[in-house]
Amino acid sequence: MTMDLTFLGTGSAYPSPHRGASAMVLRTEGECWLFDCGEGTQTQLMKSQLRSSRITNVFISHLHGDHLFGLPGLLCTVSLNLNPSPVQPPTCVNIYGPRGLRQFLRVALQLTSSQLVFPYAVHELESTTDQCPPEGHLSPEVTADSGCLHSQELPGRTIALDVSSDCYVLLEDKRFVVKAFRLFHRVPSFGFSVQEHDRPGRLKTELLKELGLKPGPLYGRLKAGESVTLETGQVVNPIEVLEKATPGRKVCVLGDCSSLLGEGPLGACHRADVLVHEATLSDEHRDKAVDHGHSTPSMAAAVALACSARSLVLYHFSQRYKPAGQHKEGDEDDVSELRRQAEEALQGTDIKVSLAEDFLTIPIPLARPH
Repeated sequence: MTMDLTFLGTGSAYPSPHRGASAMVLRTEGECWLFDCGEGTQTQLMKSQLRSSRITNVFISHLHGDHLFGLPGLLCTVSLNLNPSPVQPPTCVNIYGPRGLRQFLRVALQLTSSQLVFPYAVHELESTTDQCPPEGHLSPEVTADSGCLHSQELPGRTIALDVSSDCYVLLEDKRFVVKAFRLFHRVPSFGFSVQEHDRPGRLKTELLKELGLKPGPLYGRLKAGESVTLETGQVVNPIEVLEKATPGRKVCVLGDCSSLLGEGPLGACHRADVLVHEATLSDEHRDKAVDHGHSTPSMAAAVALACSARSLVLYHFSQRYKPAGQHKEGDEDDVSELRRQAEEALQGTDIKVSLAEDFLTIPIPLARPH
């Protein structure tokens, strides 16, 4: 199963001619999962090789406009370009994010009389009081659920923090477990961990033949982890006839933050194949970055090191940092300096550092079996 991550917007605060606002897509098995949706994301999608109609899950890290303003427009454009089949009803788009997201989207769609041809559901995460300064929390009057659903809206869940793991379990199926965890920012912010399940190893077919087991349904049961009993009465356990499992991949995307909260982030991001972390300003501007709830390259590197991540991708750059191809001699702010600072902080480790640019696609290959 192929998996890759495409950045649609890598700038902070607002879209510019050089960088789009925050948005990225994790693509796997024909599905597209969108992380944040800043203003102009739908245009960026049109310029990419991705298909917006394949978006099935959306994850919004926090309610600042440069991570959210593009969502109502994107949903409307996807709807306009869809031709639903009467035989196969359209898939529900599940949207995850902080409390207040449901009301924001509902009001935006209702006030503009926007109709969708597919259902959607908003699942809200309950933040904690320590995720931001007191003034960053929205009042209950603003986030209160009006109870008047949009015509295509399905009831969503309200997801509380699981105290035992210090995370929010968003979804779990046969392929993935997706969790959210708490970050500190000027408003409640979250990070997301997408963990692929390990793949069972290949069957040792020669050994199975020696045991007198022919290809058929019993092979499938062993592959699925079930023990089988032969006609002789011998019990064959999967561990005896399966090669080593292929480890599942893990991709972690952190929203805007100046620090992690609790033990959840480190646990959820442990041994991440790809850790995406903001680096809004360079290390020289650390005080300013922290004052605004943001991080620098060395701060992002510290998180990657604490998580034992395999690779660190920096993004969410101040618009002062132009993409490498547009940087001119004499320009004061060089985006490559951000990578150098992170690499310096990770010197002596095997963690690879890269800079995200709009339309950069990072393939995420399967790891070798343990």
